Amino acid sequence: MPAGTPALLWVTSQPRARYINLDPVKTDLRLCVLLSLTIALLPGCGRGRRVQETAYVSAPQAILRDQVAAVYNKAGFVRNAERVQVLDRDRRFARVRNSKGEEGWIEQRNLVTQKVYDSCQKLTQQEQNSPVQAAGITRTDTNIHLDPARDADHLYQLSQGAKVSILKRASSEKILPGAPAKAASLNNSKPVLPAMEDWWLIRDEQGHAGWVLAKMVDLDVPLEIAQYDEGQRVIAFFPLDDVADGDKKVPQYLVVYSESKEGLPFDYNQARVFTWNLKRHRYETAYRERNLNGMLPVTVSQENFDKEGTLPVFVLRVQDESGNSQERKYKLNTPIVRRVLAPGEVKPAAKPKRKAG
Repeated sequence: MPAGTPALLWVTSQPRARYINLDPVKTDLRLCVLLSLTIALLPGCGRGRRVQETAYVSAPQAILRDQVAAVYNKAGFVRNAERVQVLDRDRRFARVRNSKGEEGWIEQRNLVTQKVYDSCQKLTQQEQNSPVQAAGITRTDTNIHLDPARDADHLYQLSQGAKVSILKRASSEKILPGAPAKAASLNNSKPVLPAMEDWWLIRDEQGHAGWVLAKMVDLDVPLEIAQYDEGQRVIAFFPLDDVADGDKKVPQYLVVYSESKEGLPFDYNQARVFTWNLKRHRYETAYRERNLNGMLPVTVSQENFDKEGTLPVFVLRVQDESGNSQERKYKLNTPIVRRVLAPGEVKPAAKPKRKAG
């Protein structure tokens, strides 16, 4: 190149590239300055500024760090279900920007994707009108899962003492994180059955629906009827109506029970109606039915029966040995509970009485 001829340097840097006219006299100085600036700017370009995706915070609350290091400053806060923009990722952490414009690093395990968020909203929408089967109170902080499984995705979290409505029950295999492989059976003719655990589909006070471990929730059964459980596990309970006893009104209840085991193939196998005895001022069993293969939900309503007037009605859903589901309707005309047959339904035959030995 002839002496004195200007040189063109192609400088590439984000977000754009351009030609710089280099005067031969000042070439060395300009090259040093420009290259120094380019090197200094490159690590910051494209990191922490380019919006990649939307995510949601699955922790109750989390701190935004100014850097990924053992020692850091607080750059901001995010809360449960808050929407954030993911700017960058670095192994276990993600750099995010919240709605206030605060930016910082958060552990990726505290974030869920747009897909998980949408699935949570869909489940809530599907269950918004599901009938409540019981009231419950959480024993400790617990996650609300999308499916009845420990490793299922979760977004919302319940705090200890939170009130929830029980909607449905399910069981799944109990698999703990880091658990060893299943032990082989000592007798090859008998396979080892997996341990099972129960889950409740709940709706919280904010209307969010999802699955929580059943052992994390205590059913808020009224004490006056809880004392009659006889070692059975209460699955659902319903006030049917009220009776006046002096200056107070006393509720009468339907309660369904199961054995005190998890992973059973049915939701409940016993139904019991408690009515209030006005003379003795106590609850008594007006009706009991055992050996049911009952499935939730149980529904309770009111229905008019002409001369009998409007009476409480409840419907139990049971399955036969072939797995066919059947609805059984009952009415309470205190203190008598009777089956209400559907049109064309035949009254079941009475069970033969045992002869005295």
